[in-house]
Amino acid sequence: MPAPIPDDKSAPAVSVIIVSYQSGPTLERCLAGLKAQTFTDFEILLVDNASTDGAPQAAVAADPSLIFLEPGANLGFAAGNNLAVGRARGRWLALLNPDAYPEPDWLAALMDGVARYPGIESFASLQTSVDEPDRLDGAGDNMTSAGIPFRGGYGRRLPADLPEGEVFSSCGAAMLIDRALFLDLGGFDERFFCYCEDVDLGYRLRLTGRATVLLPGARVAHVGSASTGVRSDFAIFHGSRNRIWTFLKNTPPVLLWLTTPLHVAVTSALLLLHLRRGDAGPAVRGIRAALQRADLKAVMADRRTVQARRKIGSLAILRVMSIDPVAFVGRRFVIRKQRLSGQKGDK
Repeated sequence: MPAPIPDDKSAPAVSVIIVSYQSGPTLERCLAGLKAQTFTDFEILLVDNASTDGAPQAAVAADPSLIFLEPGANLGFAAGNNLAVGRARGRWLALLNPDAYPEPDWLAALMDGVARYPGIESFASLQTSVDEPDRLDGAGDNMTSAGIPFRGGYGRRLPADLPEGEVFSSCGAAMLIDRALFLDLGGFDERFFCYCEDVDLGYRLRLTGRATVLLPGARVAHVGSASTGVRSDFAIFHGSRNRIWTFLKNTPPVLLWLTTPLHVAVTSALLLLHLRRGDAGPAVRGIRAALQRADLKAVMADRRTVQARRKIGSLAILRVMSIDPVAFVGRRFVIRKQRLSGQKGDK
């Protein structure tokens, strides 16, 4: 990752980053939502991952104030965001998917959270379904004790009294994070390309003793997988592979030893589900890719680095997980008002 840029008094408070790939049907509406924001101290960086639909170029022609980055290839979500962070000037990074449509007070609600939680450097938005506004697309990312991540409340009706509180990590579709922290953590793992890279980042953040807070007042309507397709082979492959890498790379030693059998069992059950649905091929390929010797060796090398920086132990991590290893079946909410103490636990 690039080094932090020098302080610039003229810099905006927030850098909004959008990584676009074949996002023509959604990008215009996403940018319109940003134009309507009540909080205005922000810049927009748009990364085009070699789209052929012309939507990013049309957006820049319509609004020359956009900071447009064209790497000339499809870098994926992870590397695309990392590239933009190198150009961002704001202290805060607001990552927004091109198929996520922010409410007019989205940024205002996030920055209000920054003011009310001075010790927090990572915030999750509330995501609703575009087609059914009263149904959730996610209330932060959660993690089961088996090491399987899921979006809290996905598909459930939006409760009238959903509280603010601590969640395991932020969904990369609409999140806010301190730029210096993002850089200190090494940014997104570009090996992931896309899918689970946000959970991996959030896990690494949590291992340093920091927390992520869900702000239900910061809302976006999310299409989800607009570019890659819901349950596409691409999504299944990368999700299956990257879940395993996230688990192996980040799980503290004691917890890894205790929960590996659970992780294998749940992964096997998910594979059976794919068999039943007729899309097991990309899931099998993803699992094989996760365990391919060269990549697995690199992931385990990364694990040594991550664990060397760890400030909390297995018990502290377990406390912010959903203990039920298959909690994702019911898409439960896991929102806590208490924060991690930041003290070292068992190793």
